[in-house]
Amino acid sequence: QLQLVESGGGLVQPGGSLRLSCTTVGFSLDYYAIGWFRQAPGKEREGVSCISARDGNNTYYADSVKGRFTISRDNAKRMVYLQMNSLKPEDTAVYYCAADGDCTVVAGTDYWGQGTQVTVSS
Repeated sequence: QLQLVESGGGLVQPGGSLRLSCTTVGFSLDYYAIGWFRQAPGKEREGVSCISARDGNNTYYADSVKGRFTISRDNAKRMVYLQMNSLKPEDTAVYYCAADGDCTVVAGTDYWGQGTQVTVSS
């Protein structure tokens, strides 16, 4: 059973930064693309970023976060990170990580974490 666990959420002021972490339980991260998604109250879930499997050479970002968020991975530590800078109130949401073989299919995966709340407010 693939399990993912997110951490790092919290309350931050506009313009601040947070780093989210996604780790895997019971399986190696190496062969999985990892995507970050978010869902705000009353809104549909949206894709935020994705990093390709293995060496993570390919990364993808939603237009709304380009230039502010950076995704990275450390396979040895079984960790994927989402560095979020210049946070805005509209970034407020529950953030989820998900795993699948490729970024093109990760949105349809069965393997999701439980989510971590990010709140951007003064």
